[in-house]
Amino acid sequence: MPRFDRYVLSQLMVLFGFFALVLVSVYWVNRAVSLFDELIADGQSAGVFLEFTALSLPNVIRLVLPIAAFIAAVYVTNRLTSESELVVVQSSGFSPFRLARPVAMFGLLVALLMAVLVHVLVPISRTQLADREGEIANDITARFLTEGQFLHPADGITFYIREISAQGELLDVFLSDARTAGQRTTYMAKRALLLRRDDGPKLIMFDGSAQTFTEATQRLFVTRFSDSAYDIGDLITGNGRSRRDVREYSTPMLFSPTQAALDATRRDASIFHYEGHLRMVQPLQALVTALIGFSALMLGQFSRFGVWRQIVLAVVLLIVVQMLETAAAGVARNDPAAWPLVYLPTVMGGGMSVVMLWLAGRPALFRRRRKSPAGGQPA
Repeated sequence: MPRFDRYVLSQLMVLFGFFALVLVSVYWVNRAVSLFDELIADGQSAGVFLEFTALSLPNVIRLVLPIAAFIAAVYVTNRLTSESELVVVQSSGFSPFRLARPVAMFGLLVALLMAVLVHVLVPISRTQLADREGEIANDITARFLTEGQFLHPADGITFYIREISAQGELLDVFLSDARTAGQRTTYMAKRALLLRRDDGPKLIMFDGSAQTFTEATQRLFVTRFSDSAYDIGDLITGNGRSRRDVREYSTPMLFSPTQAALDATRRDASIFHYEGHLRMVQPLQALVTALIGFSALMLGQFSRFGVWRQIVLAVVLLIVVQMLETAAAGVARNDPAAWPLVYLPTVMGGGMSVVMLWLAGRPALFRRRRKSPAGGQPA
């Protein structure tokens, strides 16, 4: 690799690492805050919170890598231009396409990282995260055995435990069941046990009472008991994982889905194929965004006011490509025969870069014509 390519590539990789770290941190903190509220409020431990945030990290990295590649390309190109390094290299005979070679190599390296993420790490992390969410949804201990808090494990259910003894007994239990319209039943017991049985989990209460209030008659019925069983299995039924996500499957499975996969996701084969093509094109987004950022800044002539116009152009082109991706994805998702549209935004982004590099190699197109003092032909 020539020295100039190594120099530019090293600059790009350093800035890419910095911007990727910043963007991942911002996205990760935003995701962590919402996860913290959900998990801690549901009685989960800090270890579960860290596990969930770690499993969500590969998908966060996948989202920010193309943006980090674009910012790094724009920043490095702007700095090389402002310090006249690109001007010196161009004067030695380097064409814009030759100058874009280290940027293309940088984009391919980022695309390789993206490929590892979208084809391996993200599907695995999605599967593990979905499995853990299903386990948490069915975790009776975490959802019920929390001291000193009023819990709402299901609509119309309020549950409270004053204390859990060292022997596992629940002391001073309060359970309110208002799921039946016009009727509320409140259970209060001095002690209770939570048992797992073949027909579902049961809450066994001792030395308590059941108070049933009927709104229609405005009457309260009180039943005292020495022991009573309450079925809590219906409170957690259906809260677990009902079906798999298409994005959890491997790339070969997306292009050749089995009947078991179709049944598990309740999707047809066209959705699998769409997701497979989308996964194939996603790594190329990093290459395209880096080239757009570089080629846009190569347009025009040197100005002491900087290249802010070119930077705005690069941002606008990136937004256009993102809008095309959204529109193409919407059409391809609804029409199985329109899957080639998934590749269209990437092809158009690459075409924009080629056109801008071609224009950058013809600086005469950007020179202003000056009239001669005598009003004759332009100079």
